[in-house]
Amino acid sequence: MFNALVVEKDEETGKTRPGVRQIGLDDLPEGEVTVAVEYSTVNYKDGLCIGPGGGLVRKYPHVPGIDFAGTVEASSDGRYKPGDKVVLTGWRVGEAHWGGYAQKARVRADWLVPLPEGLDTRAAMAVGTAGLTAMLSVMALEDHGLEAAHGPVLVTGAAGGVGSVATAILAQLGHEVAAVTGRPETQDYLRALGASRIVAREELTEATRKPLESELWAGCVDAVAGVMLGRVLKQMKYGASVAAVGLAGGAAIEGALITPFILRGVNLLGIDSVMQPYANRVRAWGRIARDLPMEKLDSMITPATLSDLPGLGGDILKGRIRGRVVVDVNA
Repeated sequence: MFNALVVEKDEETGKTRPGVRQIGLDDLPEGEVTVAVEYSTVNYKDGLCIGPGGGLVRKYPHVPGIDFAGTVEASSDGRYKPGDKVVLTGWRVGEAHWGGYAQKARVRADWLVPLPEGLDTRAAMAVGTAGLTAMLSVMALEDHGLEAAHGPVLVTGAAGGVGSVATAILAQLGHEVAAVTGRPETQDYLRALGASRIVAREELTEATRKPLESELWAGCVDAVAGVMLGRVLKQMKYGASVAAVGLAGGAAIEGALITPFILRGVNLLGIDSVMQPYANRVRAWGRIARDLPMEKLDSMITPATLSDLPGLGGDILKGRIRGRVVVDVNA
């Protein structure tokens, strides 16, 4: 038997209730690889799963946790053997399939990636799904021609999980990073990650009727969308790209097709980390191990245990979390 955060649903009231209890290997879903989980994280989707409405979960009882890192305990797939260190993000783990908020997990071998040299399991979850998304965003901007010499790169929602890692990676690669935040108390934190400039959220959410504004940004990692994305698109340099990764500000954007997409040739790149091909995940995790300044990871981390999780779900949905919450499932 081992500990897990299990979300159960009251069939009469429809309300869900998370709690730590013991389960066994026979309770786990099917999969070729059993992993002794060491660390997981708290992401926005986890907040939805833990919350009273149940969010994305359709079948109960349920173990949330959309990513995890640990050690292979048993495997019927030749690619993995006991003792291998692995990381998992995406593939609806923690939503449709039991996830990382347990001391053991059983998953399909195709969903895993070997942990690259230079990362341990705690560091991997300090990066997590948010960090993988950040690296995929940076890679997409590079694939569309972004170079440090082109000018400043904007990161919206910079104090959050994706934004924090994106800021650190871009700064490490030599880019001038302008970090957008609505929380003045995070300015020192963002500068420590490498931000050269802090942009107040209000500067990008004020109403304007201008179809185009001055060309300011050579690239952008946008974790907010909504009104802010509409404003940012008007400020992109000719031929620049925006990697859009989140919808915290809403799914609708204001703007006209002719500006900036036609007149300035701006690229809007949608980044989805959930069902990335194996080769892309291996490449991205290798880049993370190489290009993310590991000494900055500790400043991003808020530690947590399984018993802390019920109280953290609401905090992340309300945007109160700074950086990355790393869950030690064995603490």
